[in-house]
This record gives sequence, C-alpha cells and structure tokens, in this order.
Amino acid sequence: MTTAQPIRILLVEDDPGDVLLTQEALADSKLLHELEVINDGAAALERIQRSTGADGEPMPDLILLDLNLPKVDGRGVLAQLKGDPATSHVPVVVLTTSDAAEDVSTSYGLHANAYVCKPVDFARFHEVIRSIDDFFLTVVRLPTR
Repeated sequence: MTTAQPIRILLVEDDPGDVLLTQEALADSKLLHELEVINDGAAALERIQRSTGADGEPMPDLILLDLNLPKVDGRGVLAQLKGDPATSHVPVVVLTTSDAAEDVSTSYGLHANAYVCKPVDFARFHEVIRSIDDFFLTVVRLPTR
C-alpha cells in the first residue's frame, strides 16, 4: 500500500455520539483515510460481502467493530469475517463499552486483532482512537490490496 492511497476504515457502530467522536478523532489524523460508517451488523456483513466479488466495492483496510449492534451483533460479524478466507486478513479492532472478561476472551477467540474498551471521557476517547489510528495505520504493515 502506498501513502498516496487513502486507508479505508469501516466503522461499525450504532451510537451516533460514538460515531461523531470517532470521526472527530480521525479528522486529526495525519494520514489520508476514508471513513465509512455502518450502524448494524447485518448491513456491515452485506457491505463486506460486496467487497469479495471481482467488481465489488473496495475492501476496508481496517474495521472498527462495536459488539452491541442491532440485527447481527459484533460477535456474529467477527465470526463471519474471520471465518471466511476472503475476509479473514482484514484487521478488526473490537471497540466497545464492555470490559467483561467473557467478551474479551470471546473476541480474541474469534480472532479479533485487538480489543479496546471505549472510554466515557471525551479526551480519553479521542486519545484511544488516535492510538488505534497510529498503531494500525503507521506502525504495522497491512496486507497489500
């Protein structure tokens, strides 16, 4: 991936406030990116499925996934993404309010690349999103398109 190409981030989040906070935090990013927001698990799976065809939409480079979603919850989305060879390579960061040990364990068992609890404080939330951005978009090397 070259720096001239924007990094495609798919945010799967149903809380409008968290969407806005994420958008604001990513707006401060030094990297060129495109943020797509989907607010339920079923629509996210449909969107990803459209990316697996020859003439489909571009595959996201990174997915930020809430666990508590309507229609299909984040666990179901994660299981389908990581269970399909066509999508298993896409990094998925679970970004949720739950700090329950069972959710953490289940998410990693389903091959989440990271599990991050959403802070309730605005400044800390912004810092967490920027940390995810910095790590996945500048530190690690993502699969080539």
